[in-house]
Formats: sequence, structure tokens, C-alpha cells
Amino acid sequence: MNIKIVAAGFAVASLALVGCSSNDDSTAEASPTAATSAPASPADGMTDEASAGTIVDVAAANPDFSTLVAAVTEAGLAETLGAEGPYTVFAPTDAAFEALPEGLVDALLLPENKEVLTQILTYHVVAGEVMSTDIQPGDVATVEGEDITITTEDGGVQVNGATVSTADVEASNGVIHVIDEVLVPPNVDVNALLS
Repeated sequence: MNIKIVAAGFAVASLALVGCSSNDDSTAEASPTAATSAPASPADGMTDEASAGTIVDVAAANPDFSTLVAAVTEAGLAETLGAEGPYTVFAPTDAAFEALPEGLVDALLLPENKEVLTQILTYHVVAGEVMSTDIQPGDVATVEGEDITITTEDGGVQVNGATVSTADVEASNGVIHVIDEVLVPPNVDVNALLS
């Protein structure tokens, strides 16, 4: 249950911070470009109705993002990520959160760790809408401020080593690319949260 809350918070946090970023077109142009093949179909649980909503609405409609949505909510980012955008969110699934060290998700959801949770969530957000056909290998600035590294291999796309399992889940204010790992900014020491 706490994992679901963290996921929600993550989604919201990611969205909120994106809303705080400048709407600089150069960021979108510096965004990674697309991989190779056609985009993957929307993830299970993604409905046409959800796709018409904001990034937060789309994530909340998919049970695979319950932890992300909880995290976004806990971080107070839901309103921001529900804003106009556009944003690109590399969204980790519940399974990605479950793969984190035991106790980390619970620790991130504590009020005293809200700032770290917000950093982690906004590290998954890029200003501008970057569809899979526009993704290019290289470093891309996130809303958090640190770069993520996009690579392409065997027709797939990786973000800091996390695999994009479903691309181009459209929302009214951007796009979601589903990833199989939670990205942690290099300036965040998650082990400190576990001690």
C-alpha cells in the first residue's frame, strides 16, 4: 500500500516540477531523438479515455503506476504535472519501485524526505514533448537539473540503463514513456535514507 502511495506521489511530483520549469524550446530541441522502430502500443490499463487526460490522469488510470501516483501526490507534484506542459515523463512501474532496496519507498514517503522524493521524481521529467521517433542518444537535461543519458541498442531505448518498455503513451499535456527502473539522480544518496 505504501508503494502505491509513493508511486502516486512520484507521478504528481514529476508533474509539479515540470510545471515549475521554464518553457524553453531549446530544452526540447536538445531532447533525445527516437529509436528505430514503431512506437510500442500503450501499456495495459491505458484506455482511450485516460489518454485524453493529463499525464497525472493517464498514470492514475493505470494500476501499474499506483506507486508513482502515490509518490507524486506525497511530494505535492500532482497539480504541477497536471498543468499545461508539455512534459515527457519516464515513468517507472510498480515493479520498478518494488525492485528498490527494502524500506526505501517507505523512507521516501516520509514527510522529512519530501525534498529527496521531489528530486527523484523530477529526475524522470524532461521539459517538452519528446516522442519516441524524436529520441536521439545523448545527455538530456531533466527538470531536476541533472542530465539523464539516453542510449539506443538493438532497436530499444534505455534511460540511464533503464529500458523503455512502452513508448508514446500520449496525454493532453505531454507523453509518458514507461521504464523498468526508478532513476536516481547522481547527487542523491539513497543509502542515507535507509540508515
